[in-house]
Amino acid sequence: MAPEAVRGPYAKSAAIRRRVVEACVDAFSQSGFYGATMKDISKRAGISYTGLLHHFPRKEDLLLAVLEFRSERSTQMMEAAGALDHTGHPLEALRGILAVTADNALNPGLLELHCVIAGEATSPEHPAHAYYTDRYHKLRRFFTAVFTVLAERGQLRSPIAPATLATMTIALLNGLQVQWLHDRDSVDVEGSMRAFLIGVVPALGE
Repeated sequence: MAPEAVRGPYAKSAAIRRRVVEACVDAFSQSGFYGATMKDISKRAGISYTGLLHHFPRKEDLLLAVLEFRSERSTQMMEAAGALDHTGHPLEALRGILAVTADNALNPGLLELHCVIAGEATSPEHPAHAYYTDRYHKLRRFFTAVFTVLAERGQLRSPIAPATLATMTIALLNGLQVQWLHDRDSVDVEGSMRAFLIGVVPALGE
């Protein structure tokens, strides 16, 4: 069998799954996980309800695919900024965060999705609760490691302990993103985060 024959159906299936995920971003960001319906998602994706169930039997499967899509996009942005080695290159790690923040403004649907689902997922019964618990744990660990290395190098200009500063940084980012979704003309998320980070890490602005 020719390689094209093997890749053809797979590529088509991947394209359908991607279309469904994009439809989910819209549906979940507007209605939340509980408010969105499988029939609405299939309509948005332009496929039959049966076809949707073939690729994603449960709504929980759709949510997982959407969260993975968002995580992969952020990882790609961090990788492009050379920020994955955050303990060896802490300044690049912070620049990577700023790059992801700027990219979020170009994809408001994904940011709306994050804010809506993250709020819903505070309930232990929500299917994304474990995902967001782990996500915030990893983010705190990431920023704590970055700020710790910077403190050891004498580049951190803050009396606040790295772990506490990490929690505060995440809280600032989340709050700015919510404000931006309400007033996109007045709130500059990336600019505000950059100003804050340069305030505690002056070398970032050099």
